[in-house]
Amino acid sequence: MMIKFGVVVFPGSNCDQDCFYVIKDVLNQPVEYIWHKETKISGFDCIVLPGGFSYGDYLRTGAVARFSPVMNAVKEFAEKGGLVIGICNGFQILLEAGLLPGAMLRNKNLRFICENVCLRVEKNNTSFTNLYAKKQVLKIPIAHNEGNYYLDKNSLEELKRNQQVVFRYCSASGEINEKYNPNGAIDNIAGIINKQGNVLGMMPHPERSAEKALGSEDGLFIFKSIVKFTQKR
Repeated sequence: MMIKFGVVVFPGSNCDQDCFYVIKDVLNQPVEYIWHKETKISGFDCIVLPGGFSYGDYLRTGAVARFSPVMNAVKEFAEKGGLVIGICNGFQILLEAGLLPGAMLRNKNLRFICENVCLRVEKNNTSFTNLYAKKQVLKIPIAHNEGNYYLDKNSLEELKRNQQVVFRYCSASGEINEKYNPNGAIDNIAGIINKQGNVLGMMPHPERSAEKALGSEDGLFIFKSIVKFTQKR
């Protein structure tokens, strides 16, 4: 059974082709681009909001893109149980659109960061992580200026109580510590999921760690997990 992906393209997206390549040429699954002016989405199993600088990151990251016509369609798709994954800028857009809780602040050092980081899988019983082991350590790159995830104290406790934290920044051995936190994100959070379990946002780029030639295949299993989950539906 083939799984159909859609990759949304905003003005300023720059990881859309990377995601398209991984899905089509590495996973061998059907995929189409979805232009940001589209108002209807149909025939897809999973929608990808890729990384980049949508609308030049004017105002705030994702603040303009959340008003794109396509986002109403993405919301409807998610409300009906469709899978949505937002990567980096895509995560920021999901936050601005209210599909995930929280907000993004500037990195703690106020600089753009582009490097490989280690993530620990905190939740492996999701549509996006079912091929990982719990507490497995992944090597996946980040590339962002505003990846400092923030929630107020009460919202953070609710997020943890609902087991919505999917990834945390960690050491190579899986230790969760502030010194392994590249951007200042609260509680070392690198990725979260909504309460319904069908919308994932993550700052690291799994599409950039999907082949051995890139130094890591760890990110590929997010896409493979989506395929496995959808095929069993």
